[in-house]
Amino acid sequence: MTELVVTLDLDGVTDKAGLMDRCARALRLPDWFGRNWDALADSLGDRTVWPEGAAERGLLLVVRDWRAYAKARPDEWETAQEVFAEAADRTPALSVALALGGSS
Repeated sequence: MTELVVTLDLDGVTDKAGLMDRCARALRLPDWFGRNWDALADSLGDRTVWPEGAAERGLLLVVRDWRAYAKARPDEWETAQEVFAEAADRTPALSVALALGGSS
């Protein structure tokens, strides 16, 4: 069985609030998701809040159209990458990939 693939599309995202909203939507996080770095890290590592089927199969989060956000908010983007990397390191069933195409 292959992992469940979820696309996190950051097209048009210009700040942390936008990133958190997109994460909440893409990952179908609960309403109580705190929309901060710690909450994102916790959610990425908590299979009980992953989209349906991901806990059993594993989760591949593909981040696309991230370059404009990275350029506009380099410090935030660096933190986001650290959160993604640490969550993937801690959670064997989680993989995070940065898509290099599709953005300018």
